Amino acid sequence: MRLNVGGRAPLRARVLAGVLLVTLAALIAFDFAAASALRRYLYTQTDSQLESVLGMYRPLQIDLPGAHRLRRQTVQLTPKSAARVQIHSSGRFSVVGQPLVLRPGLIDQYFVEFYSAKGPKLILGGNPDLKPKIPADPTRLAARPRTVPSSNGRAQLRMLPVQFGGATLLVTTSLAGLKKTDDRLELILIIGSSCAALLVAVGVALVLRRGMRPIETMATQADRITAGDLTDRVYQGDSSSEVGRLGAALNGMLTRIETSVREREASQELTNRFFAEASHELRTPLASLRANAELYQQGALTERAQVDEAMRRIAAESQRMSALLDDMLRLARLDQHPGQEYEPVDLTALVTDCVDQAKIADPRRSWQADIAADLAATGDAELLRRAITNLLANVRTHTPAGTAAMVSAARANGSIRIEVSDDGPGVPAEQLPRIFDRFYRGAPPSPRPGAGLGLAIVAATAIAHDGFAEAALNFPRGLTVALTLPPARPGLDFPGD
Repeated sequence: MRLNVGGRAPLRARVLAGVLLVTLAALIAFDFAAASALRRYLYTQTDSQLESVLGMYRPLQIDLPGAHRLRRQTVQLTPKSAARVQIHSSGRFSVVGQPLVLRPGLIDQYFVEFYSAKGPKLILGGNPDLKPKIPADPTRLAARPRTVPSSNGRAQLRMLPVQFGGATLLVTTSLAGLKKTDDRLELILIIGSSCAALLVAVGVALVLRRGMRPIETMATQADRITAGDLTDRVYQGDSSSEVGRLGAALNGMLTRIETSVREREASQELTNRFFAEASHELRTPLASLRANAELYQQGALTERAQVDEAMRRIAAESQRMSALLDDMLRLARLDQHPGQEYEPVDLTALVTDCVDQAKIADPRRSWQADIAADLAATGDAELLRRAITNLLANVRTHTPAGTAAMVSAARANGSIRIEVSDDGPGVPAEQLPRIFDRFYRGAPPSPRPGAGLGLAIVAATAIAHDGFAEAALNFPRGLTVALTLPPARPGLDFPGD
């Protein structure tokens, strides 16, 4: 089990404590309910037995012919009976108790006593130790069972009185047996509940240990990942379980985080390299500008031809630096805002116009074009024009005079593919994957002009338009650079429509 953090108990301990609390609460409630139910049952049984004993002594009213001539008197029915007969002048008599004798086994269990409203009390039978402590006027006792102490204060008794004709007949019995049974049940319930709680604790602890092991493994692995190891993954297990789904979700999130971190690091590295190479590219024209300006300031340029040559070099370097800054700004704009405004672009007219300008600007090379009609894309027309111009400029810059170049634009596999192919010297095979990198101009030192941003702009423009750029070597010589773009979305109106 992992140690708690910040003083808070681990999840396993908190779950175990919660289960034990619920189990104990349920067991205690059950114990109280069981003990109360048994106690009520025992009291009900005791009260029923008291009613049965009272039934043996309830008064009987009997009419005797000619009994009105007798005086009121009391007669014992049998020598062994505790019952008495009361004869009234009205010709009626009352029998208190049946003319029976309590069995020896019942004599010690009960105590029966009769209280008359005008006469003394009569002890009809029973154990004198069960004599109850009653109020001064027992004839006012309500006819309901109650628990009272014994007259000597040594025991608790259950008493049931009954009223008739201003007299009270009551019977009592000891609650010692009931209390003993109740105490025994409470002891059994306490021991049983303790054992049940212990078994539940052990069982739940084992189940939690097995069930929480994958989560604890995840927590340990998460600690390592938090420490910086983004290549690690948490335990996944069965993908159909909650733990498996949690592990799969965490692993997916970690994969996205790792990818994001790597992309950020790569972007940062690319940015640092971009600034370093841009600084290097800007250093050369700035040095040339400063050198020519210093020559002029120092008066070293004494002739008109020398001044003109210095001014020419200053203008050339200024143009070179301006073009470099323009390309850098364009790349920065593509990096910061890759999503371009959607507007219809007629690629057929755009590619044709770029090829015509290339023929005028470079008549020393052979330019051929195969451009399909009705080619349309959606995006930034100026960026697309610059990308196609850079493809053509790449041929002019890196191929000798007399090179034949072929420009084609057509639909292919649901996209629009623009290819610029030449039969020039091409590039070494090992340098082919890097020709779209920024400031890449082949193996140093490179005598080729330019800053190495032309094809980088082509690739960035393709990505900004949800397309891609690729390059391949021609056989037996030459290079093909292709720009693939998605076709225009339907429903857009083109200029001139």
